[in-house]
Formats: sequence, structure tokens, C-alpha cells
Amino acid sequence: MKLIGSVASPYVRKVRVVLAEKKLDYAFELENVWGADTVISQFNPLGKVPCLLMEDGSALYDSRVIVEYLDTLTPVCKLLPPNGRDRADVKVWEALADGVIDAAVLVRLEKTLRPEAQQSADWVARQMNKVHGGLAVMAEHLGESPFCRGNHYTLADVAVGCCLDWLSFRFPDIDWRTDYPNLARLLDKLSERSSFKDSVPQ
Repeated sequence: MKLIGSVASPYVRKVRVVLAEKKLDYAFELENVWGADTVISQFNPLGKVPCLLMEDGSALYDSRVIVEYLDTLTPVCKLLPPNGRDRADVKVWEALADGVIDAAVLVRLEKTLRPEAQQSADWVARQMNKVHGGLAVMAEHLGESPFCRGNHYTLADVAVGCCLDWLSFRFPDIDWRTDYPNLARLLDKLSERSSFKDSVPQ
């Protein structure tokens, strides 16, 4: 398998962490989707990373699709419950973490790609409300549990950890560690795992 992505993308990192946790071999090909010479659309018509190229030449895209597939390849470190409400709960955690990133990415694009005179303060505020609202719900649902789903490490923790670390990377002015010390404790614990150490955003 070959993973196409960037070292800064939190969505790509989520896939890299899962690949590491599952002990799956793959090649990592760097791609700048914003570059004039990008070829990502040859594999993903949406022009986004991550994109996983399979041995048969087909491609999987969208990080949620990729990680769900990867979890089926080996029983090592099962990250998703087999079915039912438990599985749905983990996927909701993932959707929440990805949604926070989605909103923050829109803010970053607004501030970096659009001329300052054309930037919309209302748009930025709307997206930042989603970021702060998502963080608050994460902290509330985590409570004092060691992991997002109680005592078990799951895809929920992978997604939340990638989200929090990326916010610290791209939005250091958001002091979420002070506001939500339980989220800080979770990320600190996740950061001790080799899968997280080897995929720090840069």
C-alpha cells in the first residue's frame, strides 16, 4: 500500500497513526495539493489527502473511510468495536474531532489565502464557535476517563489526539490546555505512544 499525504495534515496523521498501531507496512509519498505540480487528482478526483493506493491499483480516500478499512486488515490493536452503538459512539467521537479540524482549516484558509480586506470576520467567528464548541463537548464527554471510551484505547483517541495536536501546531493562540486540562492529560498520554511520536505535525 502507498499513502499519499503531507506531514502537516491532521487527517493524514490519523491514517499514519492507525497504520502504525496496526503494524501495517506501507510507503509514504509526500504530496503538496496546493502546488502547481500536484498530481493528487489522478488518484482522488476531490484533490485531497490522505489517499491510500491499494495493491490492485484502486484508491481509498477520506481519512474516515481509510482508517475503518485498515482496522479490518489485522486483529492487532482493534480500534473500532465490531458493530452497534459502541461502534457508532467511536465514530461520533471521530466525526467531532474531524469537524473541529474542518472548521479550523476554514479559518486558516480564510486568513492565509484571502486578502485581508476581503476576509469575513463573521465567517471566522462562526467557524471558531464550532472549534470552541467542539472542544467543550470533547472535554465534557471525556470527563475523568483515561480514554475517550472509558478504559480502552480506540479510534476516538486517535482522532481527538490528532485534532488537539494540530490545533496546538496551527493555532497556538487557542489556549485549550488551560481551559480543558483533561484533554491536555489525554494528549500527553497519547504523545507517549510511538505512533504519535513518529508523526508529529511539521
